[in-house]
Amino acid sequence: MKSFLRGLATLALMLLSLFAWIMLPGWLLGALFVVLLLWMAFTRGGRQAAAVTWIGVSTLAQRLGASSVIVVGIAGVVGVLVALLAMGDGLQKTLRSTGDTETAIILRGGATAELSSGLSREDATLIAQMPGILRDADGKPIVSPELVVVANLPKKSTGTDANVEVRGIGPQAWALRPNVKIVEGRAFTPGLREMIVGRGARAQFEGLEPGATINLNNQQWSVVGVFESGDAHESELLGDVDTVSSAYRRSGYQSATVRLTAPEALDTFKAALAADPRLKVDAKTTLDYYTAQSEQLTKTIRIVGIAIAAIMAIGAMFGALNTMYAAVATRAREIATLRAIGFRSPPVLISVMLETMLLALLGGLLGAGIAWAIFDNYTVSTLGANFSQVVFRFDVSPALLWTGVKWALAIGFIGGLLPALRASRLPVTTALRES
Repeated sequence: MKSFLRGLATLALMLLSLFAWIMLPGWLLGALFVVLLLWMAFTRGGRQAAAVTWIGVSTLAQRLGASSVIVVGIAGVVGVLVALLAMGDGLQKTLRSTGDTETAIILRGGATAELSSGLSREDATLIAQMPGILRDADGKPIVSPELVVVANLPKKSTGTDANVEVRGIGPQAWALRPNVKIVEGRAFTPGLREMIVGRGARAQFEGLEPGATINLNNQQWSVVGVFESGDAHESELLGDVDTVSSAYRRSGYQSATVRLTAPEALDTFKAALAADPRLKVDAKTTLDYYTAQSEQLTKTIRIVGIAIAAIMAIGAMFGALNTMYAAVATRAREIATLRAIGFRSPPVLISVMLETMLLALLGGLLGAGIAWAIFDNYTVSTLGANFSQVVFRFDVSPALLWTGVKWALAIGFIGGLLPALRASRLPVTTALRES
């Protein structure tokens, strides 16, 4: 029982040390590195540490198999961590880029997503009359009442059906979203069963090429064009809102999106909505709406990624411990000789730590490089807040790569600490006897 509790305490201490190291700001790590370099350059103990470190590094080729355990283990931790965090960041980046502060989305009061919302046609008419909405050259308010439904289409990767979002949009949607550009074919014709598909949706689902016919709610629809928008709408199919409503026998809408005269006009717009007793709606900027849609899923991905990486990191730490203990045992006579001719304990300790962290750094760079090469801009889809597939790209940013390297250095530091302490404290006579 005591050994179990001791082991549990050791694991807890290792995890706490890992996260404490990771939380250190980059400037502090840089400052510690500069101090270490200055110490090694201008002090006797530092020069001794540099000499012993060089001896250890020069013998790595003789311990290639054991050393590669540290490098490969840490590379696996960093690669998995960076890939999972890049997935969360990519999803968040895609959804956040969908909204801005100059457009607002109106949902039924209390609704958190479009599928759980509902607006009547009367609601849409009243919303369009509110102050704070920008008008086009003809004096018409830039408002798009929209209907969102979910359809099943086969995915290219598996051939099985998955949810795709079908959005019916009003005629002002083009002025509302100027970033939506037709890149193939043409725009749909209002009143006809025609769809344009997002570039991301076409890449993920079968049968969405221009000229194809798809079945939506037992009716045949023609795909007449492909659009790109650089945001989450690329995961959708767009059609005329009245035609989609008729096909799905809907009498109202899910939401209405408006373009404001200025970001500051949101308060005036919301106040006017609240003052009208006929309306029970909530309004927020599209930036706030889509940020909220990504928040929970991104948080879950980050928690899962860190948990998996932490479990793998424990294994990598024990691998580093075993490898460095073996290295210290192999070099026991060498370390004892250095101690006998005047090398003190701190240089020996620092040298073992530096050797371990050098191997950890190599593993971190290898894992980060592999994650960047494989996953940066890698396109996938996942289930979004509207229970439909959201197509997005992994975002392997420099900040994530630095996070991976910090994890590697933390694993190397913790994994090398105990063997370094043993090497620095081992009596000379005992070391010579063991060797």
